[in-house]
Amino acid sequence: MADSGANLTTDPAEFLSWLYLSIPLTSAMQIERLEFDGQALELHVPLAPNVNDKGTGFGGSISALATLAGWCLTTLYLRGKGLDCDVVIADAHQSYKAPIKGAFFARVRLSSKEDTDHLLNRIDERGRGRLDLQIDVLCDAEVAFVMQGRYVAIQR
Repeated sequence: MADSGANLTTDPAEFLSWLYLSIPLTSAMQIERLEFDGQALELHVPLAPNVNDKGTGFGGSISALATLAGWCLTTLYLRGKGLDCDVVIADAHQSYKAPIKGAFFARVRLSSKEDTDHLLNRIDERGRGRLDLQIDVLCDAEVAFVMQGRYVAIQR
């Protein structure tokens, strides 16, 4: 990665620019926009750079977008709390529900105050914590993919 976290911005446009430099796959997928309101996050991509041989969304791109959305939400949430953490995905369970035939996006939101409080307390007490998230990938308002992901944050 070009920048190991020194850039602690929470501004969505600046964070997306940082992602393009730090995670080359993000520019190859042509992530068009990142929306973040402190509790929920969306990542939007066009179909063309993420297509398979059948003309539908490539499973690897769909999975990568979901994984990245959870990672971004966790990272931005912690940055908003003034924490500089390495965030990694530790476990994921995925289900493909329908083919994707157009532009698509991943949507994820923080599950509960209890979960985020637990994450913050664990980081404070042990220097690491976990957060379980559900990430949905949608196309034309239809959920096409669901991922349950466990993210681990390790304080730097």
